[in-house]
Amino acid sequence: MLLSRSARFTAVATAAASFFAVAASSAPAPGGAGIGDSYFPQLGNGGFDARHYDLALAYDPATDRLDGRTTITARAGQNLSSFDLDLQKLEVTRVEVNGRRAEFTRDGDEIRITPREALRKGRTFEVSVTYGGVPEPLGGPIVFGSDYGWMKTDDGVFVACEPNAASTWFPSSDHPSDKATYDIRIKAPQGLTAVSNGRLVSTYDKGGSTYTHWRETKPMATYLATATIGKFDVRTGTTPGGTPIYVAIDPVLANSNNVDVYGVTAAATDYWSQVFGPYPFEETGAIVDDMPQAGFSLEVQSKPVYSAVRSESTIVHELAHQWFGDSVSVAHWKDIWLNEGFATYAQWLWAEHQGTRSAHDSFLAGYNARPAESAFWQITVGDPQRDTMFASAVYQRGAMTLQVLRERIGDTAFFELLPAWTKLHRYGNADTDDFVRLAERVSGQQLDDLFQTWLFTTGKPSL
Repeated sequence: MLLSRSARFTAVATAAASFFAVAASSAPAPGGAGIGDSYFPQLGNGGFDARHYDLALAYDPATDRLDGRTTITARAGQNLSSFDLDLQKLEVTRVEVNGRRAEFTRDGDEIRITPREALRKGRTFEVSVTYGGVPEPLGGPIVFGSDYGWMKTDDGVFVACEPNAASTWFPSSDHPSDKATYDIRIKAPQGLTAVSNGRLVSTYDKGGSTYTHWRETKPMATYLATATIGKFDVRTGTTPGGTPIYVAIDPVLANSNNVDVYGVTAAATDYWSQVFGPYPFEETGAIVDDMPQAGFSLEVQSKPVYSAVRSESTIVHELAHQWFGDSVSVAHWKDIWLNEGFATYAQWLWAEHQGTRSAHDSFLAGYNARPAESAFWQITVGDPQRDTMFASAVYQRGAMTLQVLRERIGDTAFFELLPAWTKLHRYGNADTDDFVRLAERVSGQQLDDLFQTWLFTTGKPSL
C-alpha cells in the first residue's frame, strides 16, 4: 500500500516520537525510595530485586556496638542511575557497587546510592555497605506497645524485627515483598553463642572471639532475620519425621514454664508437615532467650524466638508461621491476617489434634466471649491499619474466618485448600484476593460474601 505525502510525514513523525519516547523511558533513572506499602511507604526499595544478603557482623555486648559489612546481590529492574537502601540510625562509612566506591547520601532512614556507572536493566550487581553504631530498638503502639528489633539482654542481644526493624541492624530492602537468601556471619566474645537462620555452616574460636556462620538457602523476608547472641544451652537432632532441629535455650530459663520446647517443636513441625504440606525449610528449632521486656515471640525463619511468652500453644503458633508468613509471605502489610489468622487457627487445630477442644468450640468460645458492642468487632481485619495491625481481632477474627470457611466448604475441601495454598505460593508472596480465588477454585463455591462479612465489614457478624 502506498501512503500519501502527508500520511508519510505523519508516519515518520509518529515513528520519531515513538523512538524518543522509548529512548527517554530507557534512560537511567533513580529507583523508588519505597515500594509504596500503604502502612510503611518508605520501606523496601524500587528499581531492583534483592537476591542474596551476605552479612558480616561484629558485636560487643559490653558497649552494645555493632560493626557490619553487608553485601547485597541484586538484579536491576530498570536502568538505574541511583537506588535506595533502608538503614535506621547507624553510620555508613563506605559504599561500593560492583567493587568500586560509590557516592551516597542520607535522608532519614534512606541511603541513596549513586554508582559510578548506571546499572542496566536485567543485570545483576553487588552493593556493599560498611557501617556501625549502637542499634536502637523501635517502639510505639504497633507491637503491643513493646520495644522490638535489636534489644540488649544481660548477656547479649535478642533480635526480633517484625514488621520494620530489620533495617535497624543491616541495610536492606526492608519489606517482605523483596525476599532473598542469606549468609549471616557473626563475631562475638568467646563464650557466647550466636544463633541465626537456616543451617550452621561453621563455628570456631580465635583471639578471644567466636566466629559463627549461618546460611539460609530459602528466600526470606528481612523481618524474619535474626542474630540473637547470648549464653545458650544447645540441643540438636532430628524430628521423628526427619527434619533437622536446633534448639537454643538460655540456661536462666532451663526449668521455667514447664514446657518441653524441643519436644513440642519436633512434634508440631511433623504434624504441620502433614496438615499444611512439606516443611519448607532445611531446619526447625527455637531460640529461647531471657528477654521478658519484649513480651512477645516471633516466627523467625527456621527458629522462632521466644521471650517471656513460652507455652505449647505459642510454639505451635510460631511454627505454623513457617508456612503462613515465612514461606508464603504477605505482599503488603495490610494482609497480615494471612499470617496471624492462620497461625491462630493452627492453635485451634492443635487443640483438636490433641483432643482437648474442637476448632468449632474454640470459635464459639471466642465469638460468644465478645459482645456486639466490643471494640474487637470494629477492626477491619482485611485492612486493620498500621498501628493496629497486630490487634487481637486480626488473630482471632482471622481464625474465625477460617472456621466459617471450613464449615461452609466442608473438611475435605478445607484440608485440600491449606496445602494447596502453601504449595502454590511457596517461597513467594500473596494477598487476600489470591486466597479467596484459590478457596473458590478448590471448593467450587462463590465465597465473596463470606470474606466480605468476616474480613472487610465491621460489627459482629450473625451466625
